[in-house]
Amino acid sequence: MNKVPMTVAGEKQLRQELEELKSEARPRVIAAIADAREHGDLKENAEYHAAREEQGFIEGRVQEIEGKLSSAQVIDVTRLPKTGKVIFGVTVELLRVEDDETFTYRIVGEDEADIKESLISVTSPIARALIGKEEGDVVVVKTPGGDVEYEIESVEHL
Repeated sequence: MNKVPMTVAGEKQLRQELEELKSEARPRVIAAIADAREHGDLKENAEYHAAREEQGFIEGRVQEIEGKLSSAQVIDVTRLPKTGKVIFGVTVELLRVEDDETFTYRIVGEDEADIKESLISVTSPIARALIGKEEGDVVVVKTPGGDVEYEIESVEHL
């Protein structure tokens, strides 16, 4: 089985969601199904069908999260030596060469990626271009709009 890289925060977030699904959502939907059954004919009972559909969604999500956690390789970047190299989990400050605009990104697992929070997936084009490079290196990222050059200003293990 292939291990999927995940940050400590990403694992914590998935475990919280799993706990919420198991301790809150599951019992709530089971109670809703029981309540809907008491209303009689199940063929024409919209509440029953809606609750069963929600139960299917919850059980599917529980299985998905358990699968992700079982194949996760949790990487705590704060415990790794600071080499100045870009690796999974680091926070990278980049300078776009053409206009001197700076960007800061943290390289995270696919499930954790959120560009609004400056979290980019390790499989994204920019992360793939950065992995293995060092502070001071200039990296060319292929984008739909053409090649973009970035200089790696700093690499932090946060």
